[in-house]
Amino acid sequence: MAAADSPSTALRRRDLCSRGIRLAGKMRADVADLLDAYVEQQGLDASASVAAVEGVPLAAVERWDEQTGTQRLLENLAAYRAFRALLAQMLEEQREQLGEADAGLGRALAAVLLQVSAFAYHLEELLRLESRGIPGEEGDGPPPPPRLSLFEQKLRGLGVLRELAQWAVRSVRDLRQLAKPSPATGAAPGLAESP
Repeated sequence: MAAADSPSTALRRRDLCSRGIRLAGKMRADVADLLDAYVEQQGLDASASVAAVEGVPLAAVERWDEQTGTQRLLENLAAYRAFRALLAQMLEEQREQLGEADAGLGRALAAVLLQVSAFAYHLEELLRLESRGIPGEEGDGPPPPPRLSLFEQKLRGLGVLRELAQWAVRSVRDLRQLAKPSPATGAAPGLAESP
């Protein structure tokens, strides 16, 4: 029996997935609150349509059910690393725009940034459990966007937060899928399984 299939590894994987689901659920709630505050503070319409934002990973995926556990974890990790860079950029822009005028929004952004960083670390821990190499970070995330107007920055921030909320939902789905016992063995499915 391979180490990845041992009962202790399956139990550890299930525990990590359960904790990850709780982290992602809390993050989703906090992002929803932040999104409301952001829309109000920036004077945006909550129903404003935002085109796809360059550098923001999309949560939607075709043939989601055909992905292996490793693919799910690697896509999640890449997404949260990108969000970490995007949120740090938003926080910097927020400080430049408002200074200390709205410290509450800055604190909320910083708190979500910490949650995103913690979740990325959690995903790395899951990959390590399966003896998978953790992909290195290429640079510090997406390249800086071209200089945007203040309004464009606000819309980009709205797009980032909306997509992050969708990723939190997808992450819960992915982790629930990983935590499911395999019908054939009664153990959690291995992350390297092929579709």
